[in-house]
Amino acid sequence: MIPETDLIKDAQNGHSAAFKELVDRHKEKLYYLCLDLTGRHHDAEDLSQETFIKAYKNLSRFREESKFSSWIYRIAVNTHLNQRRKKSVTAMQTTEKMDTLHWGSEHTAAAVNPEEQAHAGQIQEHIDKAMDRLSPKERCVFILRHYDDFPLADIAEIMGISVGTVKSTLFRGIKKLRKALSFYKCDPGMETGYVRL
Repeated sequence: MIPETDLIKDAQNGHSAAFKELVDRHKEKLYYLCLDLTGRHHDAEDLSQETFIKAYKNLSRFREESKFSSWIYRIAVNTHLNQRRKKSVTAMQTTEKMDTLHWGSEHTAAAVNPEEQAHAGQIQEHIDKAMDRLSPKERCVFILRHYDDFPLADIAEIMGISVGTVKSTLFRGIKKLRKALSFYKCDPGMETGYVRL
């Protein structure tokens, strides 16, 4: 396998095949991040595509001081935040993810019976409403930490903020979620049933 650093250099020198290989290596994980951010398959595809277009146009600015993956995730997060600032987003639906119960870092199908799936659907609906109470920044930090398991330092790099700001933003987000979901008598950050907050 060609080292990623070599692919980046080739892509920066105008070799489209090298950039295509970079896209192939990162498109799946980027898509799932975009799906977590947007909550919709179509929006996730659009955000993924826009992210790679921006990455291609700005590839000459990439420096190997950071990981390529962190760089494109930062583009995705910033693009999403900018889109959220431009329009008011209604409650995010995740019905397309329910058949896989896509929470945490795993994206695998879960075998559940209809009663369990109905219960999971009710939990999911409450979590969607709770997540909508977060600011766009709080939502992004929470998703990066608890859905995609990024270390705090990586989140700081992706978001372009300090680790201290990541911690305080995450704390505020968890506090809001804990309050919104208090009727479940569970703490965000712990596994409860099908959902990990």
